[in-house]
Amino acid sequence: MAVLTDPISDFLTRFKNAARAGNEEFTAPYSKIKADIAEILKQEGYIWKYEVVTGEHTDLKVSPKFVDGRPVLTDLKRVSKPGRRHYVGSNDIPRVLSGLGISILSTSKGVMSGSSAKRQKLGGEILANIW
Repeated sequence: MAVLTDPISDFLTRFKNAARAGNEEFTAPYSKIKADIAEILKQEGYIWKYEVVTGEHTDLKVSPKFVDGRPVLTDLKRVSKPGRRHYVGSNDIPRVLSGLGISILSTSKGVMSGSSAKRQKLGGEILANIW
C-alpha cells in the first residue's frame, strides 16, 4: 500500500471518481476530518449518507447523490495542499460559482462550509471548493 501524503485529497478524488462512474457507494480510510467533510457534503446535498464501518480497518462508506441518473457533484478543486496552504479571513471567503457551489474550511471551531464560517465571522484554511 502506498503512503498517502494528502489523505483529504484522496478522499475527495474517490468521491469525484465514484460520482462520475455512477457508483452507488465508495469507501475510504476513516479519519475525523474526512467524517466532518462527509457531514458537510450530506448537509449541502452532495451525498445521501455516510457511515463509519469498523472491522480490521475503520472505513468511511459514502453514498454519492444522483438526480435523474446524473451526479449532483459537477466538479471539485482541492485548494489548500500540503505544499501550499491557503488561509482566508471571514471577509475573503470565496463564493463558488456565484453561490451555486460550496467551499469547505477548517476553522478554529472545526470543519464547516464557507457560508457557515462567514455567518460566524470565522476565517481559516480553505480545504476545497465543490460545485
